[in-house]
Amino acid sequence: MMKRTTQTLMFPVFICCAASAWFTESHLQAEEPHRPVPIIFDTDIGNDVDDVLALGMIHALEARGDCRLLAVTITKDNPLAASFTDAVNTFYGKGDIPIGICKSGVTPQPGKFNVLAEKKDDGKLRFPHDLKDPKQIPDAVTVLRTALAGAEDHSVVIAQVGFSTNLANLLKSSGDNISSLTGEELVKQKVKLLSIMAGAFEKIPRKGKMVDHREYNIVKDIPAAQQLAREWPTPIVWSGFEIGLNVAYPHESIEEDYNYTPHHPLAEAYILYNPPPHDRPTWDLTSVLYAVFPHRGYFDLSESGTVTVQPDGLTTFKPGDGQQRYLKLTDAQRVRVVEALVQLSSQPPQK
Repeated sequence: MMKRTTQTLMFPVFICCAASAWFTESHLQAEEPHRPVPIIFDTDIGNDVDDVLALGMIHALEARGDCRLLAVTITKDNPLAASFTDAVNTFYGKGDIPIGICKSGVTPQPGKFNVLAEKKDDGKLRFPHDLKDPKQIPDAVTVLRTALAGAEDHSVVIAQVGFSTNLANLLKSSGDNISSLTGEELVKQKVKLLSIMAGAFEKIPRKGKMVDHREYNIVKDIPAAQQLAREWPTPIVWSGFEIGLNVAYPHESIEEDYNYTPHHPLAEAYILYNPPPHDRPTWDLTSVLYAVFPHRGYFDLSESGTVTVQPDGLTTFKPGDGQQRYLKLTDAQRVRVVEALVQLSSQPPQK
């Protein structure tokens, strides 16, 4: 296993194969979704800084009218993760976004930058927010069921960029006062696409060799990932480890593009996690970009098939019958994707 905190490596990009039956042409990929796209962000925020950049990117997309953030659910089992998420949402003028957490015992440490939720200057919170008491924070499944129950049928896109814990628990949930539908029935009725950053579908360079990679988001909760891959009832598009490795965030942006305010939660989180001149791979942002713009040719797609999570956390793909695909990336797309991620992540909040 290699945590996502890997060194940035020059890595070959992958050319997509011929177009398949799911979409007419690989570069067109899908019809433009109805806007704004309702999106749920499921994250392990605090374990890596790309989650924070991805959340800022969602707020920029919402300000542009491209998506609407319904809720954020968290798979890092530390209450500061929710507090920092609320601080970021509040920074972008969206402090009322519902936030839910799980109690899994997985990665219970605060993390390097979630402590920013408690940072004070002259006795006042540097990043104001009102989600301070862990007793205030509802369970992630409750938040997920509420968000889905209130959505139009077959409209919601879920960007899962952490562990599969919350979505696996959602599938197992029973009908309740939120909805008479089970979790699986709610997903089938309300969700259009699951865009997930997890797994690896190409070998990864390590110590001069190309090796199989057991990706962090999978390994931290293998049973949940297995259930998700096996039972999720809607299309899934996987962004493998190899994709984010190829689209590192340029540190110059952190140093220059966030200076419109004395304190910026994204830039300060990046610096606390691994300061410039480090160029951090941006795994999680790729799943958000595809979730909102599946039709814009930022990525190519594999043929359709099924993903299996092995007992040791290795992900394997079998083409054929199935609703699952994984992202592929050409060299030209890589340049375009990095530019899009930088411009969206660093976009100032709208007044």
